[in-house]
Amino acid sequence: MFHPPVSPEACPALVLNADYRPLSYYPLSLWSWQDTVKAVFLDRVNIISEYDKVVRSPTFEFRLPSVVCLKTYVKPSRNPAFTRFNVFLRDCFTCQYCGTRSDLTFDHVIPRSRGGQTTWENVVAACSPCNLKKGGAMPAEAGMHPNQKPYAPSLSDLHQNGRHFPPNYLHESWLDYLYWDTELEP
Repeated sequence: MFHPPVSPEACPALVLNADYRPLSYYPLSLWSWQDTVKAVFLDRVNIISEYDKVVRSPTFEFRLPSVVCLKTYVKPSRNPAFTRFNVFLRDCFTCQYCGTRSDLTFDHVIPRSRGGQTTWENVVAACSPCNLKKGGAMPAEAGMHPNQKPYAPSLSDLHQNGRHFPPNYLHESWLDYLYWDTELEP
């Protein structure tokens, strides 16, 4: 059976903190093969697992790491960053007005033109049609109230929601290091 050659670009490395937990789940902490090789040669990481893929120079051959662990512990942030992706993740990639999962943007519940702030407590995921329909109106004026009141999520909230949206690709060598905080089945 013919297997086409695998490009190094198809070989990212899962990056674990010194406690062997991913630096980040959502998005998953991945480094390009170039960044991973550089970190190995700078002695910043330990190689935990490798791909079958080898990269070569004229004098050196190196198997690409699939899982690396930082040698120095990086203290995780206590609060998630306020980003578009994290708003969508908090709201489960669902329009908070009609429930669709397509053409998402975000909406200020209290419009900025009415003094609304761009904060966790005032921004929700919304599809473009609902966002346009609501426009600069207050929720009561538009007759459009979010299904869930916007709130500042914890990292745990985002991790819990993220389990419903796994990355498109998970290499088998990564699976032992993901979802350590998942309750085990009897």
